[in-house]
Amino acid sequence: MRFEVSHVLDAIERRLGTDPALAAGVLDVAELIYCADLDGGRPANLVRLGMVVDGLARQVGEEHVSAYCVVDKSLLSNQDLTSNERMVMRRWGDDGVVEVVVGAAARVIEVSELTGLPIVSRVLPAVWSPLPGAGGTVLQPRGPVPTGPSPVGRQLTARWWHCPDPDCANFGPARRGSGQPVPRLRNGQPICPRHDAPLGDSGPRPPQQVLAVRVDGVIRTRFVVTAAGPVVVGRAPDGGQGQVGIQLGPWLSEDARAKVSRAHVSVALSPQGVSVTDLSMNGTLVRLGGAADGELQLSRGATRQLGVSDIVELFPGVEIGRIGALASSRPLDSASVMSDAPTMTFRPGY
Repeated sequence: MRFEVSHVLDAIERRLGTDPALAAGVLDVAELIYCADLDGGRPANLVRLGMVVDGLARQVGEEHVSAYCVVDKSLLSNQDLTSNERMVMRRWGDDGVVEVVVGAAARVIEVSELTGLPIVSRVLPAVWSPLPGAGGTVLQPRGPVPTGPSPVGRQLTARWWHCPDPDCANFGPARRGSGQPVPRLRNGQPICPRHDAPLGDSGPRPPQQVLAVRVDGVIRTRFVVTAAGPVVVGRAPDGGQGQVGIQLGPWLSEDARAKVSRAHVSVALSPQGVSVTDLSMNGTLVRLGGAADGELQLSRGATRQLGVSDIVELFPGVEIGRIGALASSRPLDSASVMSDAPTMTFRPGY
């Protein structure tokens, strides 16, 4: 039983992250794990976080959605949770996949205001509220979706920050190049949410653009391309020489695997915008304006600057585009993060 619970908590961990560019919502873990009506079980259960993340995935139509989760420090000693659940949250905090702070609710609101991420909550000023539904947790609309980051938030996320603690999982050296959380503000001073210490300014971050991968009508994942270097997308890019690679193999059909090259395209960001370079054996199609303005076939070595609505097609049904221009065209049909949750978790009184 303990192994099964640990297995599903590991699956939930893969959906957590504190890079606002990759997240689809911001959550207060302390609130959501007490939503006992989601499963009719014990008062507090960390597995409910996975149920809410599943609801978020269905709401935004992204299979591997990422949630920006804030854990109140008091949860790490909360006796309503099992020792394993408390240990897992400590590990998540130490690995930087969640924020551990004093005052999670206020921090969730701040993150939303700075980044434009929608809040998922029943008590905070949220965009969606989690409710039990026939097919699992559903998110009921409560308020308008934010229009984007605030001016202050843009300024904060345009810089690299460093914490006085060199081992800080959120603002330590290891986060450089992989995205950072948004700093907490106190009297206008950026501080580390975990260590409550002023952050140092390490200089400007490269400009970035968020793109998505759609396979067979479903957004499978999103990724960030920055001016620091290109991202290679393909069946199984090797990621050599520090290269960032997006692997599509697990989502491809047999026919698609035969046609999509290991390293199919390189996506780069420059002052002129996003460009795509074909690296493949079979070529790449660019649907201009999403096909409204025609199509362009790229052969090996050819580069094309992408318009805002252009869609890159590696194979029919295997596509790349900006996150705002590309959306799922059908409901998600993939396995939930909760598919391995033990049956006992959902029995009333457990």
